[in-house]
Amino acid sequence: MGLDQFRLEGKVAVVTGAGRGIGAATAILMAEAGADVVIGARTEEQLAEVATAIEGHGRRAAVVAGDLSTREGLAALVDTTIDRFGGIDVVVNNVGGSMPTAFMDTTEKAFDGAMRWNVTTAFNLTQLAVPHMVERPGANVVNIASTAGLFASRGFAAYGTAKAALIHLTRALAQDLAPKIRVNAICPGAIATSALDIVLQTPELEEAMNESTPLGRLGLPEEIAAAAVYLASPASAYTTGQCLGVDGGITGSNLDMGIPDV
Repeated sequence: MGLDQFRLEGKVAVVTGAGRGIGAATAILMAEAGADVVIGARTEEQLAEVATAIEGHGRRAAVVAGDLSTREGLAALVDTTIDRFGGIDVVVNNVGGSMPTAFMDTTEKAFDGAMRWNVTTAFNLTQLAVPHMVERPGANVVNIASTAGLFASRGFAAYGTAKAALIHLTRALAQDLAPKIRVNAICPGAIATSALDIVLQTPELEEAMNESTPLGRLGLPEEIAAAAVYLASPASAYTTGQCLGVDGGITGSNLDMGIPDV
């Protein structure tokens, strides 16, 4: 046992939502750890930049631009991976998100959309990938959840519920797919990505978020990527069904995002 157990040499990873933020950072770091990476998102230009970074680490990249909210779009991602690389060792279900909205302003369509975008996508891609993973030693799935799925917070009825469902799906799939495939999640706290532009552009909100985090700052996409590489690597071979908190130590959220009372 040594630092080599954190390597991903000879592995093939699929990362969704990889055009920017956590997905891009994860794809690039997995390449640095030795994996070939298939990246999917809507915007081909962003994916091309990430692919260039992957290739800069001496690894192969494949780009799949399309709508990953549909099973068909995810099937294209899997098909491309098999055609190019012959198998799948790691799936990172990173696509997701939803804007904070007052409960009474949250439409049924928005609620259903949050569930589909954050949970059904992970269900679909994992189900499509498993037949190509089941005989690959060390195969595993990493779901990007959120502390919003652990702690209740005003304005997150849709997003928080969806991420809570993703955490439970992680635990359920860890049971269903053991012992051949491990399934874990990461629960990020507030991470400095484009999803937090409203915070980063408002000094008062950023200061309040920093003050509500014991470590006193927002997290970085690269810090989530490092956790993903750990969970994908042999270093975590005895870990499954877990949600790894990378959250600066928060134990809840009372941040006022300007969501009105009922």
